[in-house]
Amino acid sequence: MPAYAFVTLDVFTNDRFGGNPLAVFTDARGLTGAQMQSLATEMNLSETTFILPPEDPAHTARVRIFNVTAEMPFAGHPSVGTGFVLAQAGRAKDGRLTLEVPAGLVEVTITTDANGAATGGVIAAPRALVTGASLTVEAAAACAGLDPADIVTTGHAPVEASLGVPFFFAEVKPEALGRASPDLAAFRRAAGGRADMNARLSLHLYVREGSKLRARMFGPLSGVYEDPATGSANATLAALLLSLGDEDSAEFDITQGVEMGRPSRLHATARRAEDGIRATIGGGCVMVMKGEATV
Repeated sequence: MPAYAFVTLDVFTNDRFGGNPLAVFTDARGLTGAQMQSLATEMNLSETTFILPPEDPAHTARVRIFNVTAEMPFAGHPSVGTGFVLAQAGRAKDGRLTLEVPAGLVEVTITTDANGAATGGVIAAPRALVTGASLTVEAAAACAGLDPADIVTTGHAPVEASLGVPFFFAEVKPEALGRASPDLAAFRRAAGGRADMNARLSLHLYVREGSKLRARMFGPLSGVYEDPATGSANATLAALLLSLGDEDSAEFDITQGVEMGRPSRLHATARRAEDGIRATIGGGCVMVMKGEATV
């Protein structure tokens, strides 16, 4: 049976065993989509990526991203982490990489230390901000195991927004964030049998203190009860918050994963562009393990 090499790393942290773990199969040529899904399910991480040759030789690589149940069009920590792995393999050009993902092109800028060694990365989300459906306060609270009074609506009601992957966003009172716990039955009720929500009704809770955010993300319908660091959601949150005001740009420092024992630190920026609001997300990466899988 053929063997496929993989590495694991922690993303959005400078410390091993913090941040969000990621598995990267460094050469996925020969694997079918079904085999990739089986490997991602076996890894049982929030996402696993598979590196393939790019369709356009001007780009660095084509990347397929899978969670434990389905392929993803785009995701933040897999894009940052995969870019970091490619950079360590010498594939960055002037510290930059272009990844082909189903949602479009993801530009990765590698961060380095004083000696020029890669320390992490920053990605630009592939699409401009789009907002969609709303959740009732009652439904959002139930999904998070909270009371409706815990949801803050002065800025916005619980709302769906996307930069390539949709999430529902709800601001909560500071004392409620630590009490939140995903309720699978409530998520199923909120999805209401809608095929477009059955695997993608993910709820991102946050507390805002100026430019500092604390966040938690629940996605039990896709097998991720809680995620320690969600790059795509936090980039989207930065874009959403910018859309609520009249500023041209904004920056946010975000903490996530504390309640899971995997503290994560993310930095997000958002800016107004000709085609809408664009955002970036970045943070550190640390290598953890390497191995191989036979298929």
